[in-house]
Parts: sequence; structure tokens; C-alpha cells
Amino acid sequence: MSDMTLGGVVEIVDEEELARARSRKRQAIARYALPVVVLIIVLGGWHLLVTVNEIPHYILPGPDRVFSALVENWASLIDSWWVTITITFLALSLAISVGVGLAVLFNLSKWVELSFFPYAVVLQVTPIVAIAPLIFIYADRTVGLLICAWIVAFFPILSNTVMGLNSSDHNLRDLFQVYGASRWQKLRFLEGPSALPYFLSGLRIAGGLSLIGAVVAEFVAGTGGIGSGLAFRILEASYRLQVPKMFAALFLIIVTGIAIYLLTSFLSHMLLRKWHESAVRREG
Repeated sequence: MSDMTLGGVVEIVDEEELARARSRKRQAIARYALPVVVLIIVLGGWHLLVTVNEIPHYILPGPDRVFSALVENWASLIDSWWVTITITFLALSLAISVGVGLAVLFNLSKWVELSFFPYAVVLQVTPIVAIAPLIFIYADRTVGLLICAWIVAFFPILSNTVMGLNSSDHNLRDLFQVYGASRWQKLRFLEGPSALPYFLSGLRIAGGLSLIGAVVAEFVAGTGGIGSGLAFRILEASYRLQVPKMFAALFLIIVTGIAIYLLTSFLSHMLLRKWHESAVRREG
């Protein structure tokens, strides 16, 4: 009787585990398949809308015309894309360096945080389109673009890292103090690891914002020729009523933003997947 009961329990457990495995497999497939299906539906609906209503391409081009414009203008668009992505990653790197450095400084001295954090908030709440013209008066084009993109990307890094450094377990802080750990030891072995998930969350936000800041700054700068980014290509195409080219440049910006988000998300997963609850795969 006991053997039959044990066998029944094992069979039930095996069935539950098999059901969970099937559920995980369906979720993994849906994670990639559903966005593709939605994209196909949107593109099909877009093409149908333009075709049935015979909308002129200078008002709303179909996806085929956008793709043709992307291929025809690939050389100029890819050069401009490289300018935009260079400014974006330089601004993001600067935001990480300054944001993390200031967060550590704020953590080491409460007086410094009370003195300077309000001015970081001022930078965050000031619209970049309002101060960009002033920046371009005092800085050349490349430096001005970098400053504008940095201002937009800087605050999420700073605020999230400060919050993370201040969120370490107070019991562990007391334990470090009991054992006579130095300030830098607490920062390295306790507060730093505690702040990592917060920093990575801010990095995902700042990655997209740095691209937005670079594009907005290019719109404000509004200069052409060599060294012009994708924003100028959009302006140039709008002046010439080359609407498919505008969509092609916008497509490159969107793809770049998605790539930045996926890259920062992958980095976050790789750094947190073995120990932090936000990245540990849950059963079900």
C-alpha cells in the first residue's frame, strides 16, 4: 500500500514538473514570437491603409517606400547614425563616470549631498530644449551636443546609485561597524553590491535618455554637412518633402534605442542573475 502511495506521489510530482517545464517553454516562445506577430500585423495594417486609401507617399509612405528610402540613402544615413551613436555613448559614459563618482561622494559625506543634490535636481527638471541654445553659444557643436545628452542621462544614474548606496541592510551595517570595518571596506563589500541593482536600473533608463538627448540637441543645433546626425537628416528630408527618408532615419533611431535597451538589460541580467532576486528565474 505504501509503495502504491509513494508511486502516486512521485507520478504527481513528475506531472507538475512537466507542466511547469511546458509553461516555461511556452513563455520563452511567446517572449519572441508575440512581438514579431504584432510587428507583422502593424506593418500589414499600415500597408493596407496606404494602399486602400491611396494616400500619397509625401503624406504617409508605405513600409515598402520606407525600406526603399533606407536602401537608397544608406550611405548618408549610416554616416549620420554613427555621429548620433558616438555622441550617445560618449554622453552615457560621462553620465556613468560623473553620476557614480558623485553618488559615492554623497555617500561619504552627508553635507556634500545636502549641498549639491538640489542642483542635480535642477538639471533634471530644466527642459533641455530651453537651455540647449545657451549651451551652443558658449560651446562648439560637438561639445554642445555632448553636454546636452549628458544632462539628460546624468540624473537617473546619480539618483538610483545614491538610493542603492543608502539601501544596504542596517543590520549588516551594524555588523561591519562591530568588526571595525573602514569606511571604504563598507563601501566596497556592502554598499557597493547593494547599489548595483539600482545602478543598473538607472543605466537602462539613462541609455535611452542619452539617445533622446543627442537627437534633441541635434535638432536645436540644426547644422548640416559633415558631422551631422540623424536628427539633421530628418530636418533635411522634411525641407525637401522626402517623407520616406524621414521615416527611414526615424527607423534607425528606434532600432538604436531598442538595441541600447537590450544591451543594458543583458548586462544587468549577466551581473545579477546568480544572486539578486530581480534576475533569478522564478518557477511557474
